[in-house]
Amino acid sequence: MPTVDVRRAMRVTAGLALGGLSAFAEAVFVIVATLALAVPAARPAVFGATRWFAERDRSRLRRYLDYPTSDDYRDSRALRYLGTRSVVGGLGAGIFVLIALGVAAAGIMVWQLISGHPLGGGDPIGEDQDWYDAPGLLLIGVLLVFLAVQGLIGVVALERRLAHHFFGPTKQERLQRRVDALTHSRAEVVEAVNDERRRIERDLHDGVQQRIVSLGMLLGRARRAKDPERAEALLRQAHEETQLALQELRDVAWRVYPIALDEGGLGTALEALAERSSLPVGLSYALDERVDPATETVAYFVASEAVTNAIKHAAASRIDIAVGRTGRMLTVTISDDGVGGARPDGNGLSGLARRVGAADGVFTVDSPAGGPTVVRAELPCA
Repeated sequence: MPTVDVRRAMRVTAGLALGGLSAFAEAVFVIVATLALAVPAARPAVFGATRWFAERDRSRLRRYLDYPTSDDYRDSRALRYLGTRSVVGGLGAGIFVLIALGVAAAGIMVWQLISGHPLGGGDPIGEDQDWYDAPGLLLIGVLLVFLAVQGLIGVVALERRLAHHFFGPTKQERLQRRVDALTHSRAEVVEAVNDERRRIERDLHDGVQQRIVSLGMLLGRARRAKDPERAEALLRQAHEETQLALQELRDVAWRVYPIALDEGGLGTALEALAERSSLPVGLSYALDERVDPATETVAYFVASEAVTNAIKHAAASRIDIAVGRTGRMLTVTISDDGVGGARPDGNGLSGLARRVGAADGVFTVDSPAGGPTVVRAELPCA
């Protein structure tokens, strides 16, 4: 363990030495760049060089000082960083110069002691020189070494604070990005709700409504029939149409919101989805406990819509659903062995992407030509 600490100390010292050397070049560059910014045509080149210097310094911080930083920063902030860091680097270079002078002075004094010459050019040892001069100088040397080490440690702390402050977006920029993300998420919520309304209206219009219209026509024909047997046959057809209409109405209600989500949670709802599917559906459910209802709802509808799309368009023979959790993220993966070629910007998948985006999740589709198709949603959950 001590060997590791010594190596790390040597690596950090080397990084500070490199930073001290580069500080002079950075100081000259900052002066020239500040003057050059007065010429609009020179700004792209100035900011390009600024980023080059900043990236070199980020690499030094990461390699020698074990301090990785973000590359999400503006060029103007990088220029301010270089100007401030050149001062800190110059301070580190000054400490190294003092250390070098101290080592040279200590070497001279050691040579004077060995050769019998007077310390500091004074009286020879043993004549009028005080006996405590050598121990006193040794204590002063130890104190100076301690101060130099503390100075280097302070420079390391300043380097890291500067990097933390200048590299990456500012607090205001992060706040603005969050506001933009929330605005976009709100628009996605509205669009997802509108898509859901349109889907429900389409299901009612194309399914249940047509069944009820057919039922009304059959009942009307039965009322007008003169032949009792004919009337009986029409009433029997009307009864069958009633059963079909009820079944389609149940299907629409299930797609709007399956009651199994409230009663048994996501696992129960997905089991019911697999049982109702016209294709074999394998389910792998690896959650030990339920997540929040909002996340369960989004996860269910992602699985339901993906299964529906696979049945309608993928020409698949099997569908698999896998649900798991990694930390605070719930993952839902739906895969099929169909022909592939699913378009993420299609009506069904784009609606799922908006629904997942509204929940601050990540939605991906991998569907090469020839298959297989893998739809994956990652949702934050409490």
